Amino acid sequence: MLVLTATWGIQLSLVKIALPELSAIMQSLIRAVLSTALLSIYMIARGESLLGSPAERPAGVIVGVLFALEFLLLFVGLGHTTAARGVVFFYTMPFFVAAGAWLFLKAERLRPLQWLGLAVAFGGVAFAFADGLRAGSGAPTLFGDTLMIGAAIAWAATTIVLKSSPLAAAPATRVLWYQLALSIPVSALAAAAAGEGMPAWQVSATTLAIVVFQSVWVAFVTYLVWFALIQRHSASVLSTFSFLTPLFGVAAGHFILGETIGWTLGMALGLVIAGLVLVNRRPRRG
Repeated sequence: MLVLTATWGIQLSLVKIALPELSAIMQSLIRAVLSTALLSIYMIARGESLLGSPAERPAGVIVGVLFALEFLLLFVGLGHTTAARGVVFFYTMPFFVAAGAWLFLKAERLRPLQWLGLAVAFGGVAFAFADGLRAGSGAPTLFGDTLMIGAAIAWAATTIVLKSSPLAAAPATRVLWYQLALSIPVSALAAAAAGEGMPAWQVSATTLAIVVFQSVWVAFVTYLVWFALIQRHSASVLSTFSFLTPLFGVAAGHFILGETIGWTLGMALGLVIAGLVLVNRRPRRG
């Protein structure tokens, strides 16, 4: 989990590095095409069905569209806010999962300590918004922040649908395949709506390396591991290491992109991490 959380924290900074040469929507589309091809080859080689049973397909379409929406919002949002701020908002996802599990999954009810964690975390979100206003960045940054929260909600909705549908018993490979494969038409439609065409392949080696990293390591390997984990663990308790991801993300924004971390954003990060610890804390036995 340490490797996964570090990867997910750092990836937002890498997306921003590639944005001047490759738009957010194009990054999302290319990543979806390459990672779907890799996963399809992997599944066919193992003799696995891509589509699964008819009962799984409606939920597969839903989680696929949600997954595509999540990363379109994420990538576009990063064009309007900093990576450090973006990671704080994006990794409010576990709190939306906890709230969604309370609403839709009867077996998963929140304890008082988890409710406190939700309150603390949303206090962190308020501090993060205040940081944007204090910095005088105005509407563009707030727009990007809002898109990042939308991405977190889409990610949480994907998890809830997965836990409450026939896909809960499906192999992790098939769950991921639906999401990556459905991202292709959704991203293509978004590109068409935005008037974007395929870029001329005159990108730097750095941008090319980022695209390969996103497609092979992030979207193929780490998400395959992630969906295997969420099928086996409580949707409200995603990981004992989840609080590390925002830390890695903010650190990457500072050290890779040179972003300034003000005290209000630092307070926001601290509150979100504290909320994660409270939400993920297991009750004592006996």
